[in-house]
Amino acid sequence: MMPYHQTYSSEEDYQTHHLHQASTSLYSQQSLPSIPSLTSQRHHLLTSHHHCIATLKGHNSYVSSLALRGKFLYTGSSDKEIRCWKRTSLSSDQDHESITDSSVIAGKGAVKSLVVSTDTIFSAHQDHKIRVWKIDSHETHNQKFTHTATLPTLSDRASKLLIPKNHVEIRRHKTSTWVHHVDTVSALALSSDESFLYSVSWDRTLKIWRTTDFKCLESVRHAHDDAINALALSDDGHVYTGSADTKIKVWRKSYGEKKHSLVATLEKHNSGVNALALSTDGSVLYSGACDRSILVWDKDEDGNMELAGALRGHAKSILCLAVVSDLVCSGSADKTVRIWRGIQKSYSCLTVLEGHEGPIKCLAVASDRYNPSDASSSYLLYSGSLDCDIKTKQSMPTLPSNQRARERSEELFNGRKRAYLLKPSH
Repeated sequence: MMPYHQTYSSEEDYQTHHLHQASTSLYSQQSLPSIPSLTSQRHHLLTSHHHCIATLKGHNSYVSSLALRGKFLYTGSSDKEIRCWKRTSLSSDQDHESITDSSVIAGKGAVKSLVVSTDTIFSAHQDHKIRVWKIDSHETHNQKFTHTATLPTLSDRASKLLIPKNHVEIRRHKTSTWVHHVDTVSALALSSDESFLYSVSWDRTLKIWRTTDFKCLESVRHAHDDAINALALSDDGHVYTGSADTKIKVWRKSYGEKKHSLVATLEKHNSGVNALALSTDGSVLYSGACDRSILVWDKDEDGNMELAGALRGHAKSILCLAVVSDLVCSGSADKTVRIWRGIQKSYSCLTVLEGHEGPIKCLAVASDRYNPSDASSSYLLYSGSLDCDIKTKQSMPTLPSNQRARERSEELFNGRKRAYLLKPSH
């Protein structure tokens, strides 16, 4: 029986440590001068116009998690609530987003992370639990939810309880079965086929759950030397975890193996890692930390992540990241959201979005059109903050005036050319 959690002289020391740990991500530290910047001062031909189209109010405490699924936005907060907001697509003659009344689910413990599958919501909580909610698929306008499970389940706990090897020491004179998280569950992620749920915690473990029966299949103990704050999954089976120990670790379960093993450790941040995000194809990893930099990691020919450089501009800690198409969105303790576009490994900051009165804790972004690979698509960006508000912003692509004029001339020329070719001969 091996300990995997720090020991404390008293329960008061234990609580004090984690209250401090929860607040450290808001403090910025020195940036990374030795890492080259990928930010170009040159604007790409395609830029964007952004404007706030709605502010959602309803939470009485700070918004800690966001998730999008179909026509609904799901929000979790530190006041133990999960709310559902119905959203409608924007059209050219609308200047705001239609929002219906929200549904409220009463949970236990601040909501730290949300993921949504086809008919299920998984929520991670500060009380060390993961909760499962069934979505009533018959409700198309105002969704209803039913609490169906709390992880670990009673049967999972009972099957491990009587076998000594299933117990681990969590602190002095206290043990628990390995299926339990024993500290805040900080992040969740679903596999691409929705068969497995991954969770990470401030207890420094990575756990994998089967979504059919909610059984805990695996627990990676001592995954990091400090609290794990961030999690990202790629379709090729790589699992990325970011920790307060400044490291990003890469895990994989090889073919024929039963357990995940460590395949790489990325060590370029000089402060706690708060956020991770992957590009659409999984070839680029973005990491944000208290050092105010967003590091960009590119996958080489052998499948290894190599540091390409840093995106700089935020004045305080990076707290959250989101990716859609070729856009990278970053939220910071400096109360701003930055939107970056990357083309051929050169990035430009398209805009700095202001308006929140507190640090930006979470982001969600989605294409507002059916073809997310279309560079002319518009996007909807949702940001949750410590000011308790959720802001909805729309990103509309625009072209520099000289390029618009050039394209307009080409359209007119092509139109005249077609008219000439179609002109009947006498």
